[in-house]
Amino acid sequence: MDYEVFDFCHFILVYETSEVTELKLMHITPEKFYVEACDDGADDVLAIDRVSTEVTLTVKKDVPPSAVTRPIYGILGTIRLVAGTYLIVITKKKKVGEIFSHAIWKATDFDILSYKKTMLHLTDIQLQDNKVFLSMITHVLSVDGFYFSTTYDLTHTLQRLANTSPEFQEMSLLERADPRFVWNGHLLREFAAQPEVIISMHSCSINGKCFDWLLVSRRSCFRAGVRYYVRGIDSEGHAANFVETEQIVHYKGSKASFVQTRGSIPFFWSQRPNLKYKPKPQISKSVNHMDGFQRHFDSQIISYGKQMIVNLVNQKGSELPLEQTFAKMVNSMANGMVRYIAFDFHKECNLVVLLINNCMDCLDRTNVIQSLLARRSLQAQLQRLGVLHVGQRIEEQADFEKIYKNAWADNANACAKQYAGTGALKTDYTRTGKRTQWGLIMDGWNSLIRYYKNNFSDGFRQDAIDLFLGNYSVDEVESASPLHVKKDWKFLALPIIMVVAFSMCIICLLMAGDTWTETLAYVLFWGTASFGTFAIILYNGKDFVDAPKLVQKEKMD
Repeated sequence: MDYEVFDFCHFILVYETSEVTELKLMHITPEKFYVEACDDGADDVLAIDRVSTEVTLTVKKDVPPSAVTRPIYGILGTIRLVAGTYLIVITKKKKVGEIFSHAIWKATDFDILSYKKTMLHLTDIQLQDNKVFLSMITHVLSVDGFYFSTTYDLTHTLQRLANTSPEFQEMSLLERADPRFVWNGHLLREFAAQPEVIISMHSCSINGKCFDWLLVSRRSCFRAGVRYYVRGIDSEGHAANFVETEQIVHYKGSKASFVQTRGSIPFFWSQRPNLKYKPKPQISKSVNHMDGFQRHFDSQIISYGKQMIVNLVNQKGSELPLEQTFAKMVNSMANGMVRYIAFDFHKECNLVVLLINNCMDCLDRTNVIQSLLARRSLQAQLQRLGVLHVGQRIEEQADFEKIYKNAWADNANACAKQYAGTGALKTDYTRTGKRTQWGLIMDGWNSLIRYYKNNFSDGFRQDAIDLFLGNYSVDEVESASPLHVKKDWKFLALPIIMVVAFSMCIICLLMAGDTWTETLAYVLFWGTASFGTFAIILYNGKDFVDAPKLVQKEKMD
């Protein structure tokens, strides 16, 4: 197995015109797209009509000689925008390793091709809207971490694959893929497809015994989004930003797997950005929490068996009501398959114990705890496999320990970048086992960046995800686009007033008047004006943040 660190990422399915080929040729004419497999002896060509959007199979001789030819490595799918249908193809990829002799690829570049030959049928407003929608799709594709395999089912854990029926094994990768982790399922509605993944792959050695160690994180496409705009669960019981993380060990034909899941606290609550550093979470009072809560854990038990819930939220302050409600609902459910533990991460110093992790963001605290749990499991697995001697500990294996810590820290960073817009916090602890001064500085810097993005750019990011996943579909004939939301007068007026007042305050300090009382009066007047305007802006914080436009807020709660 090649050594490679896989970023935490989304799973996608990549449409392949052949089971074995890697390179394909796309032939483009004004009427059709032709996708040709480059296998020896292969004659089939996929033809996509750019007018009717019909997809058919033809042969090489039907490709017009005048067609413009370019190499591609797969089809991600299609999406309909204002200008019509677009085809998304992979134009660059990189081999990152192998799982049990199956090649794993990372898609590194994409192209978005319009079915339409011209944009003359669009008005100026439609052209602008189409440009915005295209930028959303480009944004999602620019988030590093799209991986795929054309021969291995990466959407299922090794545990599930070991307990499948012959009928399951005969299905195509698309038919048997776990839909939770198929991020481009909406894009593939017109195609057959094959899955993709995110992993950490390492060839390691302890006591002279070589083994493969893999770390796979699968992010669910159900109720996916950015940090503050997607919390809790939906009516189907899907927890926001749910992630399944699997650790695999492969030694001399023997395989061991350890699976953990994490997600937002599974009842109905929200935490909308409002310019405050940490908005207060709000638990919904108008819905029946138990219905979605029950569905969530019914699904968890079916997929994973007995549940050990570890709630990592603070047991004081604004997070306390979330912990209390969670504990109450678990008790009310009275299910012997579910056990609940409240673990105040910021209060406890000795980080031990724990399996299913729930916290405010499913990010920083969760990453630290999951890496510790995975270490304990790996310790036992390596001892059973005979890699570790009795009494040996992973912490004593310096070379492997470095690989282990960095892989989990990289996993945390990639997850956080997709969800919160920055690298993870507390990765200094994951990498070194202790908090460092540099780690604290980086946490402070990342927190500032998160504050800005959460308040002033996450609306666009949430819209991009909703568009990519099909939560919002563009209507070509729609006259009133949701992108055009009129801002209230105070959105522009109040910030201008605040800046002018603050500037005048500074000017009065620098250019003193005839007397100190006159200077003080001017400074107090403009200082009061700037502070008062700032207070009004903060009070109306929700009107000043970048909110999603494509999916109504109430539909996301």
